[in-house]
Amino acid sequence: MIYKNQIIYRDNKKPIVWDAFFNTNSKKKPVVIFCHGYKGFKDWGSWDLVAKAFKEADLFFVKFNFSHNGGTVENPIDFPDLEAFAENNYSKELDDLDAVLNYILSENFQFRDEIDKNNVTVIGHSRGGGISIIKASEDTRITKLITWASVSGFGSRTSTTGDLQRWKKDGVKYVLNGRTKQQMPHNYQFYLDYKTNEKRLNIESAAKAINIPFLIIHAKDDPSVKFNEAIALHSFNPSSKLLEIENSNHVFGAKHPWEEKTLPKALKKVVEKSIEFIV
Repeated sequence: MIYKNQIIYRDNKKPIVWDAFFNTNSKKKPVVIFCHGYKGFKDWGSWDLVAKAFKEADLFFVKFNFSHNGGTVENPIDFPDLEAFAENNYSKELDDLDAVLNYILSENFQFRDEIDKNNVTVIGHSRGGGISIIKASEDTRITKLITWASVSGFGSRTSTTGDLQRWKKDGVKYVLNGRTKQQMPHNYQFYLDYKTNEKRLNIESAAKAINIPFLIIHAKDDPSVKFNEAIALHSFNPSSKLLEIENSNHVFGAKHPWEEKTLPKALKKVVEKSIEFIV
């Protein structure tokens, strides 16, 4: 079954749009929850093909849009809601991931007979990797962690650095989305939220606290998040496993839109190694 564009409604919070890919066989399957990265969304590129590969391995694969990623319930692809994007921050993304876990693992979940609630893997790509690491350090429901091209720290990212005085004065700064040509707004609240929650948002501390199986996958030639960040993550948690991907990039050879019917070679390897790690 492929269950697309379902909605988690929440009181006084933006809804979360999510998908599930799984085989309907009443067999309790490991749950896999995928977190997209910065300027990402659940339907980006070849993420549907990724989801199908996990489904074929008889896993229960969930992917979702962070509530303030810029998508909407009506249009979950790309960024029609830049006002929401401007109000996103790391704390909201952690809250969103918690909401997804609560929903999927609740007694009332419509597919509860298809999932093993004691076998929950979170996969995070890029910034979503950082979010996943922090959440895994806090939430005992997560039993395995996998990061794809993850950041190793939030404090050094462009979203929390730069001309802070100008950002504070203007209240907003913009980053060009090279694909859509949109000027993506970041309100100053992003920085304030980071500083207020800096201790919680320390990826190094979170990684050191993780005592569940932890797989780090990163392309050696990643131009966006350098491979030394994967080395740093591995050093924070030496019991983790580090897998280096040769001759690839930040999205393991994928792009948006993805017109092919098969995964790019590097991403196929990432998926296969992730499935091996889970099962």
